[in-house]
Parts: sequence; structure tokens; C-alpha cells
Amino acid sequence: MSEPVSSVNRMVAASRNSDRRRWRRMGGKNYNLTAILALVIICLIWTVAAHIVDKPFIFPYFEDVLREIGYSLTDIYVLKNLGITMRRVLTGSLVAFIIGYPLGMLMGFFPKLLQSLSPFINSLRQVPIMAWVPLAIVWFGIGDGPTIFLIAFSGVFTIILNTIAGVQDISKDFYNAARSMGASTLGVMKDVVLPASMPGVLTGVRLAIGLGWMSVI
Repeated sequence: MSEPVSSVNRMVAASRNSDRRRWRRMGGKNYNLTAILALVIICLIWTVAAHIVDKPFIFPYFEDVLREIGYSLTDIYVLKNLGITMRRVLTGSLVAFIIGYPLGMLMGFFPKLLQSLSPFINSLRQVPIMAWVPLAIVWFGIGDGPTIFLIAFSGVFTIILNTIAGVQDISKDFYNAARSMGASTLGVMKDVVLPASMPGVLTGVRLAIGLGWMSVI
């Protein structure tokens, strides 16, 4: 098998083996109940363990953490900086979506385009996000620019891969039905591909926002 085809297979495998809906599958029908129960158990273990250790500087008490959280939610300085961080994350995620969504849609729908671009995308997404920090500062200066770039860069590949997976998961029967009724390529894209791939796209956006929070600096 040629290298471009192998790269395509690796991209598809990376998308399909991601953590989409794994937590929900683990919880089954009682996902919400088990999640709350797990959270309560963790809080109880934290409270007991902190009092046993009795070294708040190393292992803070759970009640102290709750009190500080409550104080932070009423502190104007904290809220202002939280708003700045959220603006950066949402802006970077929006940029990643604007770039990644149409690119992933086209790559998923046109196999030749997927084979052509997959080596470049695979190469770029292997570079650690922190390796781009010096270049981001040189390109965008000091301020929001480097942060938004890093957030967008960390999320764009997730959106691309999940969009590709969402498009390729569409049953061929939908394409055949649309074609049999005289739909053009644009009509198939608009009436079949766009709505049917939405679960994969939304998963990519969700993961991209999560990566954005991890990348904000």
C-alpha cells in the first residue's frame, strides 16, 4: 500500500478510535446518576484523606477549596480574567472551526483530496503545541495573538479528523438515494453530507474547546 493511502488510513483510524462517547457508553442508561455518584465518592475520599494527612499546605481541605471557589466567583479581578480567558478560548476555537470544518468536509467527501492533503496534515499535527510558542510570539507579538493561534492550532486537527470521520460514516444508501432522485453533487453535499455528518462535527468542536482550555497560556 502506498504511503498516501497509509496516511489516510491512519487519519481515519485516529478519528474512529478517539474518545467519542466513550464515557457515555461506560455509564450506559444511568450515565448521569453514576457520574454524580462518582463525584460524591471522590469528594468524600478527598475530605477524609485531607483530614488524615492534616497538612493543608500540601493537601488542602475540601471545605477550604469550596470556600475559595465561592470567594473567587465574587471577586471582580478573577471574573475579569476568567472572561478574558474564555474569550481567547472561544475565539481560537471559532478560528479552528472556520478552517477545519470546510477542509474536513471536502477531504471526507473527495478521496483524492484526502490522499493529497493527509501527509501534510499528519506531519503538522505531530508537532508538539509548545514548539510553536516562539514562532507564535514572533508572528503575532505579545498579547492575545499567540494564545489564539495556539488554541486554534491545537483544535483544528481534531475538527478536521472528526469531520472526516463523520462524512465517511454516512451510509452509501443515502448517497444512492439522493443520486437516484437526480441530486447534483452540490445537492448531495447540502442535503445529505452536511446534516448526516453533524454528530462527528459536534464531537470535534467539543474536543477542540477542551484542547483550547489545555492550550491557553
